[in-house]
Amino acid sequence: MLETGDVRIGVIGGSGLYQMAALRVAEERRLDTPFGAPSDPYVIGELEGRRVAFLPRHGRGHRLLPSELNYRANIYGFKLLGVEQLISVSAVGSMKLEYKPTDIVVPDQFYDRTRHRVDTFFGNGLVAHVSLAKPICPRLIDFGVAAARAAGATVHRGGTYVNMEGPQFSTRAESEIYRSHGVDVIGMTNLTEARLAREAEICYASLSMITDYDCWHETEEAVSGEAVMEVIRQNVVMSQNVVRQILARLDPAAERACPCPSALAMALVTERSLIPEQTKKDLAPLIGRYLAR
Repeated sequence: MLETGDVRIGVIGGSGLYQMAALRVAEERRLDTPFGAPSDPYVIGELEGRRVAFLPRHGRGHRLLPSELNYRANIYGFKLLGVEQLISVSAVGSMKLEYKPTDIVVPDQFYDRTRHRVDTFFGNGLVAHVSLAKPICPRLIDFGVAAARAAGATVHRGGTYVNMEGPQFSTRAESEIYRSHGVDVIGMTNLTEARLAREAEICYASLSMITDYDCWHETEEAVSGEAVMEVIRQNVVMSQNVVRQILARLDPAAERACPCPSALAMALVTERSLIPEQTKKDLAPLIGRYLAR
């Protein structure tokens, strides 16, 4: 059995991502966190010679709304497992004509339109301000683009992901306003994950799988759940191939030459003697090394 703390690479997305013949499943790990339960047990195994932890973002059978996800528990669970590099795979709508359904975008920026989410580990007597100027790990962007190309996908490097609340899709007015801002894709989950991954000092990158043109494209049918799910089914094999290509390229033992591993180094602003003991205990996997100094 794998011990907590020894899995360096994580993947979060649909359950289809870990239903591949090449994955050797070692166990399913159900974790408890100070923030409650993650979306589902983590599926831990070996793929392309790498130990990896998979988590179905919305739970098996897609049971959880984007606003119902326990984002903190999901990311904290990856941290407990030892994950240092996290790949997100998710469905998005395209806001540009040239970005077509089944294309992949690896965004490097976000625009937040959420309203109902807790998106920080901090509070309860401890204040921290991490930098999100570059919310995606620049090193993982390179790996994601190279992997998507190797898998035969049409891939676009960089771009802005607007994170809407959901679960409803956009109104046409909203879609047109987002387009006027120059964004590239629209989705419901990734920015919240990126914020928390940065606070947890986990490298994070998004493989945004385009399923539709939202509702702005007048010559295309307005986005519907049925249409999106059909393209998602078509994208499952491609997403599996891209994940395998990424894992083949990532060396979990290599030094992470990016700012992510030290995101909290200058972010903790509360006087150490004033941090409540329970907060120290709850956040020990994130802040323990800084409090020991």
